[in-house]
Amino acid sequence: MRASVTACSDGAVHRLWPPSPVSPGQASPDVVDDTELERIYDYPPDLDRAWVQSNFVTSTDGAVSVDGRSAGLSSPGDKRILALGRDLADVILVGWGTARAEHYRGVKPTEVRVARRARLGLSEVPPIAVVTARGSVTPDSHLVRDTVAPPLVITTLQAPADRRSALVDAGVDVIVAGETEVDLQVALTELSARGLRRVNCEGGPRLLGSLIAADLVDQMCLTVSPVLAGGSSGRAAVGTDGVPIALTLASALTDEGFLMLRYRRDRS
Repeated sequence: MRASVTACSDGAVHRLWPPSPVSPGQASPDVVDDTELERIYDYPPDLDRAWVQSNFVTSTDGAVSVDGRSAGLSSPGDKRILALGRDLADVILVGWGTARAEHYRGVKPTEVRVARRARLGLSEVPPIAVVTARGSVTPDSHLVRDTVAPPLVITTLQAPADRRSALVDAGVDVIVAGETEVDLQVALTELSARGLRRVNCEGGPRLLGSLIAADLVDQMCLTVSPVLAGGSSGRAAVGTDGVPIALTLASALTDEGFLMLRYRRDRS
C-alpha cells in the first residue's frame, strides 16, 4: 500500500493520498507496512465494554454488492484491511443474511494471523457471532462444522427451543437477547461478559442499521471502490430513521484507486 503520508502530532490521524507516477528524480511514495496498519487499526486499550467496529465496502455510487455479493467491489488492499480487522478482534459479528449470502465459515488460523494474535495476547482465531432473531443457523452449517473456534448465535425467545438446544448440543454458544427482536445492547453486554470486547462487525445492512439506531457503533471502516455499480443494490445501513450521528475522520488510505476510510464516534 503506497502513498504520501501526513500525520497529526499525536499520531492519531493519517491521510494517505494516491501517488502519481514517479518521475525521474522524484522520491518514491512511502510504504505503509503491516506494522503501521496494525497501529492505525488497533482497538483502544483496556476496554471495559464491547467496542464495535463496522466494516463495509461500497461502490463510488453507494452500492454494497454486485450480483448479490460484496466480492465484486473488493480489492487485494481492501481484503488486507478486512483480514487485519479479523486479526485484531475478539469476535466477528455478522447478520445471518450476510453470513448466508457470503458463505461464511469459521475464521482460518493462518500463520500470519496466529502469530499476530499470539503477540497481542489474543486467542488463535476469533469466533463468529451470528445475529438471527429466528435462530436460523443449523447444526450442520459450515459456521458450526468448518471452524476452529466454536461460533456464537445471538437470537431471541422467538427461535424454537428445540433449535436452540440442537445448536448448544453442537457446541454453539447461544445467547438469547430479546423476545422477538435481538436487543443488541444486551447482546454486546453478553459478549463483553465473555471477554469478547473487540467486536468487528462485517454486516449486513440491517444489522449495521440496528447498531446505528441504538448508537452502538464506535468506529466505521469504509472502503470506497472506484466503480459505478448502478443497479438496485442497497446501501450500507438500513433501518428506522433516527438522529444522525457525527463521526470524526481518523484515517484515510488509498491503494490502486480504492479509498479506505476510518471514522470514529466521539463519546467524550
